[in-house]
Amino acid sequence: MSYKLITDSCCDLPYTFIEEQDIDVVNLTVHMDGKELVDDMGKSFDRNQFFLELKNGAVATTSQINIGTYIDVFEKYVKADIPVLYIAFSSALSGSYNNAVTAVEQLKENYSHVDITIVDSKAACLGEGLLVYEAAMRKADGAALEEVAQWLEDNKMRVHSWVTVDDIKHLERGGRVSALSATIGTLLNVKPIIIVNPEGGLVPYGKVRGRKKSLSYLVNKTVEGIVSPESQTIFIGHVGVPEEAEMVKQELQSQLNVKDIKIYPYGPTIASHTGFGSLSIFSLGEERR
Repeated sequence: MSYKLITDSCCDLPYTFIEEQDIDVVNLTVHMDGKELVDDMGKSFDRNQFFLELKNGAVATTSQINIGTYIDVFEKYVKADIPVLYIAFSSALSGSYNNAVTAVEQLKENYSHVDITIVDSKAACLGEGLLVYEAAMRKADGAALEEVAQWLEDNKMRVHSWVTVDDIKHLERGGRVSALSATIGTLLNVKPIIIVNPEGGLVPYGKVRGRKKSLSYLVNKTVEGIVSPESQTIFIGHVGVPEEAEMVKQELQSQLNVKDIKIYPYGPTIASHTGFGSLSIFSLGEERR
């Protein structure tokens, strides 16, 4: 039986891929300078302009997806009796997942048959995107909804996310580090290393002095932790630094026999929290603990 794959715009995949694979998307919104911006995965959203504003010191805030929006998206498939597999942004980073679950419960009060499976990706950005990508590939190969959902549950904790930010002052502006820590970090040219923990939250892992060393650190940790690179696709994400992303790709290719490496810019939701210059690598390894 056919089914619909749905995700949210925090997966940061390009809209061209989303359209090619016939995936439905629940869009998040970003607020900057009194304006509400809809993250449509780059279809009309000017990411480069948004990144430039972040670079110039603008602060953006984000909103979780509300229950009503989920009901609107899910209900049309319930009415058409089409099963749904929804891959959600990490529940540790947003209330969106819980709102999706609540939306399904409310739909069950009004419809006798609601076939919606929700997977908490426990991931963010292209870590979630990697799971959506793998799910889409399996669906295209004819895998049933239950088979894809089980693969996601079995493998989502294998997603390794290695992230660095270039501007520690941005983390201060967003309230994620103290002003004193940000000032000291800037003076010492410290670049934080961030990972996604088993609960799906973004947590500090370490600090590296200098941009070049921080990027090398991400590469080395990815190489160290990856499993069966020859059979997987690695994602590299960035905020306004495509040249550095390409350099990281070349370094990974020099050290790994990898099936493919794709480079995509962050979407505005994640970029709002990391700031300009953030770069990350996403791959599959042993289960993270």
